[in-house]
Amino acid sequence: MTSIKIFTATLAYSMLLTAACSNGESAAPRPAAAPVVTATKPAEATPPATETAADVFKNRCAPCHGANGLGDGPAAAALNPKPRNYADAAWQQSVTDEQLKKTILYGGAAVGKSAAMPSQPDLESRTAVLDGLIKLIRDFGTAK
Repeated sequence: MTSIKIFTATLAYSMLLTAACSNGESAAPRPAAAPVVTATKPAEATPPATETAADVFKNRCAPCHGANGLGDGPAAAALNPKPRNYADAAWQQSVTDEQLKKTILYGGAAVGKSAAMPSQPDLESRTAVLDGLIKLIRDFGTAK
């Protein structure tokens, strides 16, 4: 068979099959199916934001600010000025969450503080983690 005959036979069969399956309804074009997206793991593959925020604090903040936010981390001894003591109630009342976020994201120099405070620009798109860090900092102010 030539390729035209094969094409014609395939087309005729396809039309016959469509007509037989349509039950008299018009064969309106169907929208293209959305691609199948499969997740590698369910939602638990990503730790909750509070857990991630705690890890970020432990790895990025605690070396200077200390595990309890007292400004007494192992790197604090070499810093001048010393890191902020997050348990200081007067300081807690003097700063807004937006100021804290700006300091975390852009670093100390960007807000008139110590240039030793590094920026964390990767957290800008991770708002839940950033909010979790703010909550941790605020919790140090309420710890007894």
